[in-house]
Amino acid sequence: MNIDRNIGNRMAFLAGMLLLAATAMAAELPRAEHPRPDAFRSNWATLNGEWQFEIDEAGDGERRGLITGKDLAARITVPFSPESKLGGVGHYGLMTNVWYRRSFDLPAGMKGRRVRLHFGAVDYEARVWVNGRLAGTHVGGNVSFALEITPWLRDGANEIVVKAHDETASGRQPTGKQTHSVSEGCVYTRTTGIWQPVWLEAVGDSFVDGFSVVPDPDRSRVLVSCSVNTTETNLTLVAEAFADGKLVGRDSCPVSGRDNRLVVDLKKKRLWEVGSPFLYDLKFSLKTGTKVVDDVASYFGLRKVSINGRAILINDKPVFQRLILDQGFYPDGIWTAPSDEALKHDIEMSMAAGYNGARLHQKVFEPRFLYWADKLGYLVWGEFPNWGFNYRATNYANVINEWTEILMRDRNHPAIIGWCPFNETPGEAGEIQNIILHETKAIDPTRPTLETSGWSHTVKAPEVRDDHDYNQDPASLKKRWLEFFKGGPPIKIPTRYGAGSSGRDEGVPFMVSEFGGIGWATEGGWGYGAGPKNIEEFYTRYEGLVAALLDNPDMFGFCYTQLTDVEQEHNGLYYYDRRPKFDLKRLHAATSRVAAYERTGPTAGKPQARGAQEWQVLLGAAADGNLARPYRYTTEAPATGWNAAGFNDATWAEGLAPFGNLSISRTEWKTSDIWLRGAFEWDGKDFGTASLVIFHDEDTEIYVNGEKIWSRGGFNNAYEGFEITAALKKAVRKGANTIAVHTHQTAGGQLIDLALLVSK
Repeated sequence: MNIDRNIGNRMAFLAGMLLLAATAMAAELPRAEHPRPDAFRSNWATLNGEWQFEIDEAGDGERRGLITGKDLAARITVPFSPESKLGGVGHYGLMTNVWYRRSFDLPAGMKGRRVRLHFGAVDYEARVWVNGRLAGTHVGGNVSFALEITPWLRDGANEIVVKAHDETASGRQPTGKQTHSVSEGCVYTRTTGIWQPVWLEAVGDSFVDGFSVVPDPDRSRVLVSCSVNTTETNLTLVAEAFADGKLVGRDSCPVSGRDNRLVVDLKKKRLWEVGSPFLYDLKFSLKTGTKVVDDVASYFGLRKVSINGRAILINDKPVFQRLILDQGFYPDGIWTAPSDEALKHDIEMSMAAGYNGARLHQKVFEPRFLYWADKLGYLVWGEFPNWGFNYRATNYANVINEWTEILMRDRNHPAIIGWCPFNETPGEAGEIQNIILHETKAIDPTRPTLETSGWSHTVKAPEVRDDHDYNQDPASLKKRWLEFFKGGPPIKIPTRYGAGSSGRDEGVPFMVSEFGGIGWATEGGWGYGAGPKNIEEFYTRYEGLVAALLDNPDMFGFCYTQLTDVEQEHNGLYYYDRRPKFDLKRLHAATSRVAAYERTGPTAGKPQARGAQEWQVLLGAAADGNLARPYRYTTEAPATGWNAAGFNDATWAEGLAPFGNLSISRTEWKTSDIWLRGAFEWDGKDFGTASLVIFHDEDTEIYVNGEKIWSRGGFNNAYEGFEITAALKKAVRKGANTIAVHTHQTAGGQLIDLALLVSK
């Protein structure tokens, strides 16, 4: 039973406060399962259910005395946000300050014990009062925190009041995919305030308040570091491992300070494998003599992650990571799953389509999801909702502190196979990316860390690399990434163009961590690229894109966008309500077939070394200053021959690149297509290498004097260099030359800017 029956037998208001109905079974309360199977104590009680609630538009709640003894204006169902249907409030505008209030009788089994009040997550800054006394504060909207409330408890009814402060659009806090205005594009409905379970927990006078479990399958053991909250002496810490209910390992030590280390040798060795997991039960006990002062139950999986050249190995095997992008949104709960079964079902849906893992995208998923991933043998990358953060040093603490808490909470889950704290970051994020990467490796050296997924990679000696590629043409997608590992494009470019995106092949494990995103049933929404005309065209494109990466032996994995539709983004394999769109057996067959990486392992040699090039600018981009010349441009389809040298473009408008709708744009472009024409001079002297430096969003083709010199589908998110030596030498002529560019854009941001460089 998850709820102590002694809380009471009925729902009622006492002294103007809401009491929890103790006669309710756990299943009758929202999300009443234990929130932390990885840190379970039997003496606990949920505080989910109906709370009082009020939006404090003036921000004067404390002055008005809301911290104690005042009824609030409305009701809400915790743990659901006020924006969600399940929360029962239905307010969708910005809410900077919101208040919560409820009362409870302390369960009989908790009396005489130390009592901790747990919050799964409160977005963003929380202040908590118990019986009118400030019990504590917390900053960070994505991770759990606990407050000891023993000193402020009293007999009979106890009151909890919570104030949540959330400045979504401030830039100083990470928000992930929460919109700062209205749900549009790839940002969605916000989550404000309490959005994960709230519960009470009783502990001993001394108690285990944190632990790290590092599996060592090579030696059939686990290494344990355990933090103990105590001022006592003569305490013993015991760790016991169980397999199928039988004791298979034990170690103990006298408690000495907060950090205590144990080595639990295992008599029975069973590995945690992808799709075939085995979990050992783990129990910690604090004892004085034979008396147990405190105990907590957990579990672990015996598995290791290692890097061998270009390969990420799981238990020494090259397992291709077939990941799907999972954003963790729900139609009725927004960021909060309606039930524990819904969390499990999302994983089962992914596996039914042939995937063995997920990128947990722009959201920190709750421990119950990670528990099901552990139970089902499902790989996940632990990520952070960095979108919305402005990367200013004055706000670094908000990210660093919260990321530390995330690592400390989640590092024991065997399902987490790597960390990726940022997604699609600009060059100015480089400083904090490097800080966070070093912090991550200090706290958890057992997993690979990718400093950012896509866009600007800034770590000079990476463990792993990735890129995003929404090219909808399977043949060119395959060609690009085969060339990437053969020393082909992209090439190193001058630093004035920024940090670049994926850069060159670094000789480390590599994956395309976003691709696909094929729109289907997009009425009222959107997907990437032009939508297929019929269902068979969808299957052909899906199977081709997946095969293009499965057949590349130098990819350790991929991530398809995405598991479900989310509001207006309609590129999921399932509808937002979790109904399947497609034949899952057919998807499973295409996705789960053996990858080249699994058959042969990586085959590429060491990446080619390129010395610093001395470049001459033939045609400048924005970063080249006065070498960037104006273009003639039109957004209406031009006549045949628009790309030829002698075409008359006198009626076209004139503007400076970049053209687009991003902050760096100098000429606005918001239509689906743009055609550019420009001119440059060549002195006729032979050159060694020619490079196209380009930032394109999306599909782009480039002509010099009517000859196509380059084309590529999809988009990048920073300037990249591509070798075009043979094509440019064929097209260029001494004296005046004409360059013509066509860029087609489907959804989201758009931009086009380019430079032509040649080496002397």
